[in-house]
Amino acid sequence: MSEPAPGRVVVIGIGNEFRRDDGIGPRVLDALRPLIPAGVRLAVSDGEPVRLLEEWEGAELAVVIDAVRRAGAGDPAPGRTYRLELDQAEAERAVGVSSHGLGLGDAISLARTLDMLPSRLIVHAVEITDCGFGSGLSPAVAAAVPAVTAAVLGDLAPG
Repeated sequence: MSEPAPGRVVVIGIGNEFRRDDGIGPRVLDALRPLIPAGVRLAVSDGEPVRLLEEWEGAELAVVIDAVRRAGAGDPAPGRTYRLELDQAEAERAVGVSSHGLGLGDAISLARTLDMLPSRLIVHAVEITDCGFGSGLSPAVAAAVPAVTAAVLGDLAPG
């Protein structure tokens, strides 16, 4: 893979920094800012599907960082990270687990319908539990920031 062309690669941090752990996306963008390769655009989003489509429109690669709440049985594991890479065919089967009412899964479905998916979509999700009002991540979620930052940088590396 060659160096990304300007505007063709975007990293989107979904979240609200005033809703505790939901601020993981913007926090990772803050960590990435001094490290990001030339030609990569950083964007903060509230996760609303149409705004996500606008952010990744025309991108060859979109990397998204979002908070998730684990559905189903089992104990939550705040700070646990997940990585999902979708090409356009795999996006057909994507489902949303975002911490937002409407979110990434809805954006993927809408983008697929409108033929607006990026060529590659990589999602880094961090499991959370605290979306109460206030700033600052819980210690377990804050501890995941360096690992997610490194993983995103790895996704952006040529080759």
